[in-house]
Formats: sequence, C-alpha cells, structure tokens
Amino acid sequence: MLCPFCLHKETKVTNKRDAENLTRRRRECLKCRKRFTTYEKVESPEFFVVKKDGRREQYNKDKLLLGIVKACEKRAVSHDKIEKAVNEIEEKLRKKGREVKSMMIGELVMKALKKLDKIAYIRFASVYRDFKDVDDFRNITKEIKK
Repeated sequence: MLCPFCLHKETKVTNKRDAENLTRRRRECLKCRKRFTTYEKVESPEFFVVKKDGRREQYNKDKLLLGIVKACEKRAVSHDKIEKAVNEIEEKLRKKGREVKSMMIGELVMKALKKLDKIAYIRFASVYRDFKDVDDFRNITKEIKK
C-alpha cells in the first residue's frame, strides 16, 4: 500500500474493522509515520439485463433504486426500507445467473412494493404494466384487496 503523503511502499495496519460489505483499515506509513484510512469492498460479479426487445445491458443498481424511490415518492416509506428492498431484489437476481430478464426484475419490484406500500405498488404497476384506462386501475385495486 502506497502512503498518500510520501508515496513510500511500506505501511502497517494499526486498526481493522469489518462492516457488512466493507473492511476499514487504519494504516501508518513506516517512513513518514503519518496515518491514513483505507476501505476495501468486495466487488460483486457483473450481470446483464435482457430487455423485452432482446437487447442486453449491464445491470445498474441505481436504476433499480430510482424506480422504487419514484414509486414511493411522497409516501411514508423510509429510505432504509427502500434500500433493504433493493438489496433483497439484487440478491435474488444474482442467484439467477449472469443474465436476467427485465420482466423478472419488474415482478420482483412489484412484490417488494406490495409489501412496502400499496400506493407505491399501484404507481409502479401503472407504468410497468402500461395501464391504458381506469379499468386497469380498478383491476389492480381489486387484486390488492384479495
């Protein structure tokens, strides 16, 4: 590890803390004696999303998060709950392999939103399922009441 102050190659770890997906290390340079902190994160393998038209694009967690945040806008759903839902969805997707269909992502989001907030669920469903008229809204509200 290079010291960010003097660029010396030898440092020692004075303290280490592990978090969920992160390791924090406090280091000291053996030459200039200055201390600095480094963070290590395990990089997850990439996977791709196969769109309805057959195109493939790299999975983007931010896109998933934004979709759920928009559905939950002005609703009493905490950001922690949203992030937890995103992480759970992402975990399920990673278990499916290197390619997942966009339809699967949409269905997993709908399941998560149904548990989080019914209005957010309806908002997302109206876009995801491309509602055409009021009857589509009636049908989904009947589905929720079951």
